[in-house]
Amino acid sequence: MPVNILMPALSPTMTEGTLAKWLKNEGDKVKPGDVLAEIETDKATMEVEAVDAGTIGKILIAAGTANVAVNTPIAILLEAGEGAADLAKAPAAAPVAKATNDAPVLAVKTASAPAAAPVSTQSGARVFATPLARRVAAQRGIDLKTVRGTGPHGRVVRKDVETVQPGGQSIARSASAGPDARQLADLLGMSYTAQPNSNIRKVIANRLSESKQTVPHFYLSVDCEIDALLRARAMLNDAAKGAYKLSVNDFVIKAVAMALKSYPAANVAWTDAAILQYDHADISVAVATPNGLITPIIKAAETKTLAQISSSMKDLAGRARDGKLKPEEFQGGTFSISNLGMYGISHFGAIINPPQACILAVGAGIEKPVVRNGQLAVGTVMTCTLSVDHRAVDGAVGAEFLQFFKRNIENPILLFAEV
Repeated sequence: MPVNILMPALSPTMTEGTLAKWLKNEGDKVKPGDVLAEIETDKATMEVEAVDAGTIGKILIAAGTANVAVNTPIAILLEAGEGAADLAKAPAAAPVAKATNDAPVLAVKTASAPAAAPVSTQSGARVFATPLARRVAAQRGIDLKTVRGTGPHGRVVRKDVETVQPGGQSIARSASAGPDARQLADLLGMSYTAQPNSNIRKVIANRLSESKQTVPHFYLSVDCEIDALLRARAMLNDAAKGAYKLSVNDFVIKAVAMALKSYPAANVAWTDAAILQYDHADISVAVATPNGLITPIIKAAETKTLAQISSSMKDLAGRARDGKLKPEEFQGGTFSISNLGMYGISHFGAIINPPQACILAVGAGIEKPVVRNGQLAVGTVMTCTLSVDHRAVDGAVGAEFLQFFKRNIENPILLFAEV
């Protein structure tokens, strides 16, 4: 009997994805383990492998289709001895939206796009909303009658629901806040090119907006002299003779992990019922990719040597840029690091990566006048700023963590025993 190949859930948070590319065509024979397609999830582009052997009888969802719900049939697999006449025995695929609501203006609606459906309210009035908007509203506990629709004829579309917090408060702007950037540009005749947002970019925007508006941030900065670190790094890299090449960021990761081991009160996360204190320092490291920011994780970094951290980071960063990370390699983490020092940025404040409670923003090492033993000298100073969730980490806790971190960075011999 024909088998439906379903849109897989490639991460615990995935509810839909984009079928980016088919790697098999109708009529191709496949065996278990063959790569069938590439799926763009909310964090990365991942490959989907065949589970059963057979022949691709029919492709139901075309390459490039967005908003394909998990468990939607995307193709039909024919078993041995079956042919085109057997395709009708497979369950029919449900209609799937072909374009996101914030696609370019010239995007054309297809016949299979779900039509708007009225939603009854307690007052008897009807709210017109797309099925996807209704589903997102139900998941987030939002009353659709409080949402201002921006679709045709005032219809509520997905993006309207996504910019509203539970209770009806707009995240981005109030209903009377005026036109958004696109509406204003159109009104004033400003020329532009609309670049559709990828799933990754949408997730980043939503998570950062939620973090900045719901997590009480505060910031603590510390200056670290890194001359000893730079000398140690040069000596270690020379001694390695190409076996590995340590970066300043590798030292930062190790120093953070060891500080969390020494002072676990900063290795926490907030929940309404309890503060979670983690046993290991799983360090999320921000990596810029063509699709946006992603944070691969060095797990249990306090147990790893500098060389192991360096090797793992190079592998994770490379696969992050190629969109090849596994969900468990970028989901989770207990503490984040964002380093912009390589771009010459002296200092900055980063936005916390929920549900974590801390992120360390690392600036460039800059030569500055410093006082050593009462004498003026020139030293290389790196400014690091800790962004803290005040619900889980008090000011004194954040300050004490930074003292442990500063000690590790300025005295890298403390880390050498585990190189």
